Amino acid sequence: MTDITRFDFDTRIHHGVVHNGTVYLTGQVAEPGQSAAEQMREVLAKIDDLLGKAGTDRTRILHVQMWLDDVRDFDEVNAVWDAWMPMEHAPARSSGQGRMARPGMLVELIVTAAL
Repeated sequence: MTDITRFDFDTRIHHGVVHNGTVYLTGQVAEPGQSAAEQMREVLAKIDDLLGKAGTDRTRILHVQMWLDDVRDFDEVNAVWDAWMPMEHAPARSSGQGRMARPGMLVELIVTAAL
């Protein structure tokens, strides 16, 4: 049997799971009404926090799936991402557009990282 550790925050809309040396994070943690860039900064701060609690950091991210409410915000959130992630540690990334789980949210990241 494998060991799974879950760690949750305010709601089930954002949480983390550690399984077999890999950390899986997902969620929407920003506040409705913020710009896409502001929401992205808040999401990345929470990712730093979650990775730290799991015992790793952003340089160990393996893959990111970026979901946007409106793909027209891509350049704005991508600039925030590029300022946050050191180029030499940039993971595989993909993005798409879709309706967010909470009204007013513009960005959601699904992150896979190594411990």
